[in-house]
Amino acid sequence: MSFMYAITIPPIVRSLTQLRLILEKATDYAEAKKIDPSVLVNARLFPDMYPLKRQVQIASDVSKGAVSRLAGQEPPKFEDVENSFPELIERIDKTLAHIHSFTAEQIDGTESNTILLPRHDRTSTFTSLTYVTDFVLPNVYFHVTTTYAILRHNGLEIGKKDYLGDIG
Repeated sequence: MSFMYAITIPPIVRSLTQLRLILEKATDYAEAKKIDPSVLVNARLFPDMYPLKRQVQIASDVSKGAVSRLAGQEPPKFEDVENSFPELIERIDKTLAHIHSFTAEQIDGTESNTILLPRHDRTSTFTSLTYVTDFVLPNVYFHVTTTYAILRHNGLEIGKKDYLGDIG
């Protein structure tokens, strides 16, 4: 493993894998507590924040966009139609499959490449390295953490190990 691949792909894969496990726990929790799962899927921490389902969709979009752009490819478009835990888990699985379709050779050595990121009202320009360190990883961590916080706030008994997974 080399530099760009190593700082990008393993942390994203770990975060999405842990997010998937947390959503599986949420599925079981909703069933055990007789909570309509759509209540949790649409839950927010505050009214002006995105609901859980959108948090997962954004984590997916940023992740698949990162690996695609680093490899010089256009990211695939996933329609934002998920309204259940199984659908959100399936989206994570599709995202992980997309990420795993790239090799280290496609990512390594790209740190000084230019990344143009279309945003709502402008296009941001990054080097590949600053794209990963200043945009991709902070966004993935933010949206995974927010999903965690929404579920924890709604009573799901999860902790730091659920977020981090097994570390060494």
